[in-house]
Amino acid sequence: MANDYSTMMDLGLIHFMAYPVIRDDNPELTLETLKKIAVDDFFQLAEVRPSEHAEVTEGMKAIAANSKLGLGVGAQPLLLLNKLSVNDPDEAGRKAAIEQVKIGIDTSYDFGSPICAFLSGPDVENDADRDHAMDLLVESCVELCEYSKSQAGDGEPVWLSLEQFDAEIDKRCLIGPSPRAADLAERVKDQVENFGLTQDLSHMPLLGELPQDMLTPTVDHLIHVHVGNCLMSDAEAEAYGDKHPGFGYPGSETDVEELARFLETLIYTGYFEKDLPSAKPIVSFEVAPMSGEDSDLLVAGTKRAFLQAWAML
Repeated sequence: MANDYSTMMDLGLIHFMAYPVIRDDNPELTLETLKKIAVDDFFQLAEVRPSEHAEVTEGMKAIAANSKLGLGVGAQPLLLLNKLSVNDPDEAGRKAAIEQVKIGIDTSYDFGSPICAFLSGPDVENDADRDHAMDLLVESCVELCEYSKSQAGDGEPVWLSLEQFDAEIDKRCLIGPSPRAADLAERVKDQVENFGLTQDLSHMPLLGELPQDMLTPTVDHLIHVHVGNCLMSDAEAEAYGDKHPGFGYPGSETDVEELARFLETLIYTGYFEKDLPSAKPIVSFEVAPMSGEDSDLLVAGTKRAFLQAWAML
């Protein structure tokens, strides 16, 4: 088991989290830090945010081509930084959010990425409003999937993958709890086929779920996985909420053993045996440096945590 993970999955790193480039304001740093991932053959994939800078987009493509690194696209920063929601009850706001995700889809085609990840907007306080928010979210997801298919030409369409976030602590997203995520996916896939879910180990404790709670109801829709950590024990701590500290960060929820249990559940629920839009199942690490931490050392520790967890299986 300890030596065969590379035949089962492609390991990735969320570039804009591991290296603080979530804002699109430093082209030189963006390319310099992406190169750090590209020269490390532990990773087959870097997940990046779309850039407004042509030199960044072309530079990323050149780095990926020269190093044979895959590029994945995350539209989450476009929505979060602009405070946009694809289930916004205000139609103008919802359309603005959809346009931002379309930028992610276009970037996915440009990079040859099979999946574009995004997230829902905030949850609401009562069931009637939530039902309406879910209807709007379904409508937005279908529109985005149809747009993606319209851009595919003779090739395979980019798949849209909606990432589950916490519902009550930090991002407070509509999606959200795993049963709700499964309901969304079923409703969207009744109308289009190029849709799935992204799940993140770091959001599991924030949702109050266990690996089997998260994966069992959703594995039929799961096409993309993130693994990371969170901290819930101290609301005053820098890492509190959905900040993605490294595995084993003091006071946090997830270390090697919890990572191993999550990977084990992925195995037994069949994620690694699914027919997916990507060439292999993707497992990407989402970790971010806290104050005083070095990104390179954080990435090294993350790799060691994975190897230790895999050796436990």
